[in-house]
Amino acid sequence: MKKTIYIFTNGRLRRKDNSLYFESEDGIKKYIPVENVNEIFVFGEFDINSKAVNFLSQKEIILSYFNYYGYYMGTFYPRKHYNSGYMILRQSEYYLDSKKRIVIAKKFIKGAVENQLKNLKYYNRRDRDLEKIINEIDVLKTQIEKQESINNLMAIEGQIKQIYFRGFNEVISNDEFRFTERTRRPPQDYLNALISFSNVIIYNYILSEIYKTHLDPRIGYLHSTNFRKFSLNLDVAEIFKPVIGDRTIFSLINKGVISSKNFDKQLNGIILNEKGKKKFLEKIEEKLKQTIKHSTLKRNVSYRRLIRLELYKLEKHLMGEKEYKPFVMEW
Repeated sequence: MKKTIYIFTNGRLRRKDNSLYFESEDGIKKYIPVENVNEIFVFGEFDINSKAVNFLSQKEIILSYFNYYGYYMGTFYPRKHYNSGYMILRQSEYYLDSKKRIVIAKKFIKGAVENQLKNLKYYNRRDRDLEKIINEIDVLKTQIEKQESINNLMAIEGQIKQIYFRGFNEVISNDEFRFTERTRRPPQDYLNALISFSNVIIYNYILSEIYKTHLDPRIGYLHSTNFRKFSLNLDVAEIFKPVIGDRTIFSLINKGVISSKNFDKQLNGIILNEKGKKKFLEKIEEKLKQTIKHSTLKRNVSYRRLIRLELYKLEKHLMGEKEYKPFVMEW
């Protein structure tokens, strides 16, 4: 499996012969083994020259930049080598046809909700008091199929998500990480800071996987295709946030790996500090490498591979080969 490179030091990304290196502000050079790199995530201040950009493009390496506060700033997305005019037309057709679009959007929401319920039921079996929350979501999820507009669909999704987040207080056994309400930009507490950082990292993992398919990340279905650069990765992320992100957050907190010491108060809010980001990224990397038995393929696949398989299923739906069914945890 190719690696993700995370850079936290301020400095410069440069090309030397047939390799890349990152030179820190104090002159220390660290070489990057490009043949084994999937993507590079840079946190902090850096600069890059055209030779390095051209080399990233040649090696098909995506570079995403996050500022000091962990906010996503942008991505260098190399020229796609799987460019497909046919697939862009199919994606556009399904977006422009409101009936076809909402079918896909509903599937993303249904997959997300089922995976949220899987998390809650897992912990409910372990003596957490989640029955009431599970029942509330079960009632609301019956409204998903009845919605006839994306706005109404997202309103139902938002209601379900708020109920789901309430369940975090039963799942998480640390009062420092209690959920009160979802806050963003900036997050107002430790748990919201973790959720926001987790989401943005998952968005970028999925963006990297989209790059390896014929799909265009600019055309989404649940999240509108407008002036934002990418939206399809936001759609697919809804399915994998509970599976990869939330399970990572629960493990980090309940095992005492992350504590209040791993956060800083900045910009009238709370952010993960560098040590906290590193702890989170180490744990989510472990999660992505874990394997499960795939019910259809009848073999073990990694969570990272599951993301790619999800995109392939979407491609088949858009080509009219097989109806898309979102991934739902079986445990």
